[in-house]
Amino acid sequence: MSEVLVLVDHVDGSVSKPTTELLTIARRLGEPSAVFIGGNADAAGEVLKKFGAEKIYIVSAADDSVFTDYLVAPKAEVLAQLVEKTQPAAVLLVSGGEGKEIAGRLAVKTDSGLITDAVDVTEGPTTTQSVFAGNYTVTAKVTKGTPIITVKPNSATPEETAGAGATENVEVTISEGAKSARIISSKPREASGRPDLTEAAIVVSGGRGTGGNFEPVEQFADSLGAAVGASRAAVDSGWYPHSFQVGQTGKTVSPQLYVAAGISGAIQHRAGMQTSKTIVAINKDEEAPLFELVDFGVVGDLHAVLPAATEAVKKRKG
Repeated sequence: MSEVLVLVDHVDGSVSKPTTELLTIARRLGEPSAVFIGGNADAAGEVLKKFGAEKIYIVSAADDSVFTDYLVAPKAEVLAQLVEKTQPAAVLLVSGGEGKEIAGRLAVKTDSGLITDAVDVTEGPTTTQSVFAGNYTVTAKVTKGTPIITVKPNSATPEETAGAGATENVEVTISEGAKSARIISSKPREASGRPDLTEAAIVVSGGRGTGGNFEPVEQFADSLGAAVGASRAAVDSGWYPHSFQVGQTGKTVSPQLYVAAGISGAIQHRAGMQTSKTIVAINKDEEAPLFELVDFGVVGDLHAVLPAATEAVKKRKG
């Protein structure tokens, strides 16, 4: 059975949920092999093994700071060298800013086809995507080289299946060309206590209808253990940080549940959340375009509806 390479997304050995989803998907295509770049591989090993990694490539270089001091080019070179060595059935990466840039560089280096933002991957591998601002759902398949696929978070339910977890140390050589963009400063994101927007199973977003008061949105999100998002109108008005914008020019999310409060549903916003599994809209305007898309709609003032819903959720929790 051919290997399927999965680039591990982690923070100091703490494996992200989307990586466990990729390992689950990889089992449909072949034998999952995790590619771990960075420190604290021991902490990640048990998680990767628990979710089916048959092999774990632990990558090192003459100077491992090359993976932290420079942008994505060194990681793309790592994967290119592993693709040449293993001839995998596919390479899977998490869809995100870094994952898609690595994937693009890898496709060029290996002269391979690339598919981004897949919401499903089946044997073949054949992918499903939502394209053209969510107006079309397409299936696609790479026809040249090694299929390189980035997959949106929440596209699969992680399934625990013990893998062999055999480790193999791989030393790679990073070219000088890959060191042309150096990171000169960085700072950790401030902790909000809420899940990451792109990875959350539930997202509650607020728009123009909030009038700048996101407190009902945040309180409802916290009652559900959800992430908070915002529409472009809310962000442009300065009511919420740009890093929380959902839409074509913001972040793309695909949670199990998406709640849109006070958002009319312009095509720009729909493009960022249309692949959500269940969509709920709350809006005073019963003609709001988003009502055409939703599974459940509430015509009402979010400042009345959300506090009532928050209390109901808290009461259910006891």
